[in-house]
Amino acid sequence: MTAKGPKHSPFEDGRRDAAGGCSSSGTPISRLAPFRRAAVFALSACICITAALALFPALADIPLRVLASCLPPLDPAPYLATPRSGEVTDRDGRLLCAFLDKDEQWRFPRPLADISPRLAEATIAAEDKRFWSHPGVDPWAVARAVVQNLTGRRIASGASTLTMQVVKNTERTPRNWRGKTGQALAALRLERAVDKQAVLSAYLNGAPYGGNLVGAEAAARRWFGKPASELTLPEAALLAGLPKSPTGLNPLNRPERALARRNHVLRLMAECGAVTPEDAETAMAAPLGAAWHELPRLAPHLAMRLRGEVRNGAAVRTTLDARIQSETEQAVARHLLRFDGAVTNAAVIIADVGEGSMLARVGSAAFFDEKIAGQVDLCRRPRSPGSTLKPFTYALAMERNLLYATEQFLDDDLDFGAYHPSNFDGGFNGLVSAEEALRLSLNIPAVMALERVGAEQLRDFLRQAGMTSLTRSAAEYGLGLTLGGAGVSLESLADAYMMLARMGEFSPIQWRAGTDGHGPTQTGKSEPPTRLLARGTALTVWNMLDQPMPDDLHRNLVSTGGVPPKICWKTGTSAGFHDAWAVLFNRHYLVAVWLGNNSGAPSRHLVGARAALPLAARLFRGLPHHGGPSWPARGNDLVEVTVCAMTGLPASDVCPATQTALFPRTQYLHRRCAVHQPAESGGRPVECWPASPRRWDLARIPRHLPETTLENGGESARKLLAVTSPADKSEFLLTGAPNSDRIPLTASIQDREEVQWYVDGRYLGSSGPQKPLYWELAAGTRRITCMARNGDTANATIVVSGI
Repeated sequence: MTAKGPKHSPFEDGRRDAAGGCSSSGTPISRLAPFRRAAVFALSACICITAALALFPALADIPLRVLASCLPPLDPAPYLATPRSGEVTDRDGRLLCAFLDKDEQWRFPRPLADISPRLAEATIAAEDKRFWSHPGVDPWAVARAVVQNLTGRRIASGASTLTMQVVKNTERTPRNWRGKTGQALAALRLERAVDKQAVLSAYLNGAPYGGNLVGAEAAARRWFGKPASELTLPEAALLAGLPKSPTGLNPLNRPERALARRNHVLRLMAECGAVTPEDAETAMAAPLGAAWHELPRLAPHLAMRLRGEVRNGAAVRTTLDARIQSETEQAVARHLLRFDGAVTNAAVIIADVGEGSMLARVGSAAFFDEKIAGQVDLCRRPRSPGSTLKPFTYALAMERNLLYATEQFLDDDLDFGAYHPSNFDGGFNGLVSAEEALRLSLNIPAVMALERVGAEQLRDFLRQAGMTSLTRSAAEYGLGLTLGGAGVSLESLADAYMMLARMGEFSPIQWRAGTDGHGPTQTGKSEPPTRLLARGTALTVWNMLDQPMPDDLHRNLVSTGGVPPKICWKTGTSAGFHDAWAVLFNRHYLVAVWLGNNSGAPSRHLVGARAALPLAARLFRGLPHHGGPSWPARGNDLVEVTVCAMTGLPASDVCPATQTALFPRTQYLHRRCAVHQPAESGGRPVECWPASPRRWDLARIPRHLPETTLENGGESARKLLAVTSPADKSEFLLTGAPNSDRIPLTASIQDREEVQWYVDGRYLGSSGPQKPLYWELAAGTRRITCMARNGDTANATIVVSGI
């Protein structure tokens, strides 16, 4: 038979050896000292004497015990230390992935407690009925073998005990009477050094079970697809019979002989009282049940990272959960079927927020699929993250007291010369709060927030949060950094969102388990977490990202109690539809998903909310129930602040309408609403708005107004800036005649200073004393804004109808 899978597969399954001879290896140990001849003579004499006492086995053991006491001590380590295949296991020790050992064998040593007692009983019944009483050599078996071999004039029966077979599996002794004598002497010495449980464990972990399967665990997984701890009675009896002739009793090649041997072992178990005759009969009626089972290949990309470490027989325990890992891999494969080949790959990371540990990790949809370059680990491959970086822009702006979650932005046309950002849908939303802008994933407010923070500061902050792939200068990234204009990996993105989930404390998500399997640990000394955000800032970001799932997913996420769990989520879509992202988290879990093509091929399906979010939501919904609240307590990290109902900024004394909002306790209230300014005569406050989105900082509007001298005695009074032409709410009808659709733009103060003009947020030009400005009308509703040199603005809205 030939091996399954591609020849270049690093996870060689050894099926090519399934029908071959038994292969076992061990480290040869030194030969016995000069006392060997005397010991051989004494042993031969003892055998002759004890053969005569075969009817009294307990008495026959006495000379052997005396002989054993006269033999020099033996180091048991070489006999008990079983070579092992490299293993990568989950947090509970369940096998995720394995590698052949240096001898191309599958060996998975397990403590005796992790091997089915049925297998131990069946093995003793089949191989060494007096195992628990003899001193390592069974004189009764020797006498029986001598009689059978002499009467049959051939080697019809052996007399090896389990202890002697442990010695044989370790030492490569010749198959003659000298070799048998050496095994017997070593067996007597071994049983003086260790107890019976240790010997039984060494046998079950070193016995040959066919092909390149050594030990009960490897055999149970190959023939029955389960760990040795879960073997049933008929399965245990089958395995117990295989070491007698691993090739001749191969259950796939010789099923009739394997079945006969299994039933014989069951009868032996009944004879020695290990099972009742009724249980033996029931087990004998069961089908053989053996089949070829592949060994687990879960989390293969992570296993490949550990290949060099486990290749020499190490076992690395991870924090992954085998069940969650398996279900995640299956869910990814099912989800990609909906795209009919237009989207071929995905990567997923699932983490436990409380522990900061990884529960599942999928590096690609199919590790062995060469068409999608499945062996490339897409959890580590940098891709454009789209809008998933926006929460960190807002978080950093709030942390540095440059933004409040409630303050209003103007989502309008924004021009930075060579850089002209627009929203995903190409439209504008007018006045929106920072919180609403993040929930709607609007691009223009995010760029405005980044302009306050600075691209260099955001780049450095993201690097601190784990995105070490951001190695270029801030000038190269520019303001597009917040929109995904950089390459980050899913692994680093999950680390950064874990920082938000853990209330501003950064520590990379751990996947290597501690000694108990449940506490993540670093290799070497563990570093304490680094606080990047105040807890109040992180809580505010939680509130900004808290929103109901889209309707089709919201229904799926309703719990059995009928209450949908509170979840923060953010999606991202790279420019050109090359990558789709989604990240979900609450206090219990974090799920990060990427979808795309390894080739970089775009697809209209690759929209975060439509491609990645449904998969992330299903995975999140399927995670085990976690006790305790899913949302962090507010505590005293957030405080109530009175804000202007119109601008969302901390209210000034003249704001006509206010409301309360929650701000981080550490946030300064040094920026207050400047849109509302007192009127001259104490009437209704005057509203002053910035002229363009680039100047949209409602806390920085100057509070003084331009002054002019009136004619009544030179008394100084304030003259408000206003658009005098065209008048507010006026209507125009285009004529189409040459030069007839041009109108002058005039302001109340342009006779004494220069005024800047904007139409729909775009700069038009300036007017001033002896400097008129004309504008060519264009159909539609137009917002005309003028701005004085001190920053004051005035607006007029007109309607222009076409011909």
